[in-house]
Amino acid sequence: MIPAGHEEEFRVVFAQEAEMRLTSLSQHLLALEEGPDDEELVASVFRDAHNLKGAAAVVGIEEVARVAHAMEDLLEQLRRKARAATPDVIDRLLSAADGLLAIIPAVLAGEDRSTDADAIEGSLRAAAEAPVAVVPDRRTNRTEVMTEVTPPTVLARRGAGRGDREGDTLLVPVSRLDELVRLVGESAAANLRAGRLVAERWGVDPAGVAEFRDLSRALNDLQERTMRAKMVPVATVTDALHRAVRDLSRTLGKKVRWHVRGGDTELDRSVVQQLVDPLLHLVRNAVDHGIEAPAERAAGGKSEHASLVLEAVQLGSEVIIDVSDDGRGIDVAAVRERAAQLGADVSRMGSDESLSLVFGSGLSTARRVSDVSGRGVGLDAVRAGVEAVRGRIEVDSTPGHGTRFRIVVPITLAVLSCLLVEAGGNRYALPMHSVVLAEATTAATRARAGGRPMIWVGESLLEVSSLARALWGDERPGDGQVVVVVGGARRQAFLVDRLIGQRDVVVKGQSALLPRLDVLAGASIDPDGSILLVLDVAGLVERARAGREVETREAGLPALPPGAPVPRSASVLVVDDSRVVRELERSMLERAGYVVRTADDGLQALARLAEAPSDLVITDVEMPKMDGYALTESIRASPRLANTPVLIVTSRGSEESRQRGLDAGADGYLVKSAFDEMALLGAVSRLMGRRP
Repeated sequence: MIPAGHEEEFRVVFAQEAEMRLTSLSQHLLALEEGPDDEELVASVFRDAHNLKGAAAVVGIEEVARVAHAMEDLLEQLRRKARAATPDVIDRLLSAADGLLAIIPAVLAGEDRSTDADAIEGSLRAAAEAPVAVVPDRRTNRTEVMTEVTPPTVLARRGAGRGDREGDTLLVPVSRLDELVRLVGESAAANLRAGRLVAERWGVDPAGVAEFRDLSRALNDLQERTMRAKMVPVATVTDALHRAVRDLSRTLGKKVRWHVRGGDTELDRSVVQQLVDPLLHLVRNAVDHGIEAPAERAAGGKSEHASLVLEAVQLGSEVIIDVSDDGRGIDVAAVRERAAQLGADVSRMGSDESLSLVFGSGLSTARRVSDVSGRGVGLDAVRAGVEAVRGRIEVDSTPGHGTRFRIVVPITLAVLSCLLVEAGGNRYALPMHSVVLAEATTAATRARAGGRPMIWVGESLLEVSSLARALWGDERPGDGQVVVVVGGARRQAFLVDRLIGQRDVVVKGQSALLPRLDVLAGASIDPDGSILLVLDVAGLVERARAGREVETREAGLPALPPGAPVPRSASVLVVDDSRVVRELERSMLERAGYVVRTADDGLQALARLAEAPSDLVITDVEMPKMDGYALTESIRASPRLANTPVLIVTSRGSEESRQRGLDAGADGYLVKSAFDEMALLGAVSRLMGRRP
């Protein structure tokens, strides 16, 4: 019996627990449908329904109790093996779980949902009372949606209400964590101001004061632990994606194997939540528009079962999420044709820039309009959703072989690693995940083409714009220093007065009362109390590009293709057994103008080098067949390859591992936890030498 006066409080707790139970129940139903009958899975689903029924009865939500009871009856038949877990049975149980997720908050808000509950209960009763026929092997007579991993147990799902209740789990409102993050960030900023005050008033370096160092260290540790309290694994959203793939595949009669790798990679909860819709768009678009029907795949020499893979990995302060399929790929010619019809100038676009047109509003090459695709809004919404969390998205596609979308997002939005620059007498912060290169310009790196200032970036020429001019129309001549950033699929070089340095910035979003500025991502408070603007790189690149086109028309200058190539580009061999890391490094290097080959392990790398040498080898350490140390030693032992520079990029950060890599003959060593595009390209540039 609920104590008098506490009914509403217990109902709220019930709603939280019910959401976790129903999510767990749906996850187990999907797993049950995929493999042989698993008694433990059936028992787990039965327990979820049984406990949900009891809890709903206790708090007096009769609609939920009735539906849960009907689910329990149907699951009891599965548990006794009186009925098989056919796709129709799984459909009804999943629909019931979805219905309850909608009914519970509505009932708590005072709505009458008894009619909805009656309909769901009736569907479940009909399934339970239907005659049991001889059921063919459902594993060979269904639209296949398979996953290669058992979804990991999420801490939140082990929470309140189970018989094996975890004593160290506590449900805390997210708003409290957000407030804690804000206060920790303000404490860190106050600590910086205190350090500045100590230096100015007493002429003492605060780093030399033991108490100040201890305070700074404690605040940094507190900030890191507070951020981790808001982290959740990517696996918290893969169940919804799996369900979308499963349902749409069945509807379209396609066979899809769904794979998740790196599901334990963690992100800020707010980032994960905002990525749900973009990821749903991508997987649904892949099933509907990218993956062929079984007959078409068989006619093309492919397996009838398509592969749809989501892979996540953390590199430095970013998380990379790949969504790839082995379908028909994107028809670049059709994209260009459709973009031209919408008014885009595609005459000077290369294949990469043409592919990026798929993110344009209104652009679709679908032959038909469906509930999923064909209206030209899906990928535009994907890009907008990714940019809303200060991320970027790239696409790579090979006709006939498939498509890969790569999303790169910061781990958290509250604190960003930024490069601080000065331009036009003001200081600005550029998120490090968008910075490709930052250095002083020299005679070796400067050039002019078509009357424009250019800069060598790797082995390509890139046009230079003034950051002050792009922001405020303030042109300040001079050599200055150059920052190369990437926004969307475009790189842009900006001339700044000076590079100040790199540090973590506590970012506050724009007030809803202020007009939206396309170049502003947020703001922070500097130690001296001044406002530090954090720039939105995608908007900045677009503004610079628009200004450049105006200048070109007014001055009558010839148009230049972006990144004018050099006849002979340096070649790099990237060796890593993680496809996400391998392809991410390839993408970074190709944007910088390098020719890139890849290998999965050391043995394959040696085979690639036997076919043709490379100017540089970038290798991981932990790989099957031959690790990075052995590969480096083999390169040094070969008279033909001995002078090839080797850069090790690994998750091993110990001094012992670093020394072992250098002893093996490596010329450089980067740790993935401190990895970013600027660090990689800077190391590559140093090892190969800049073009004179």
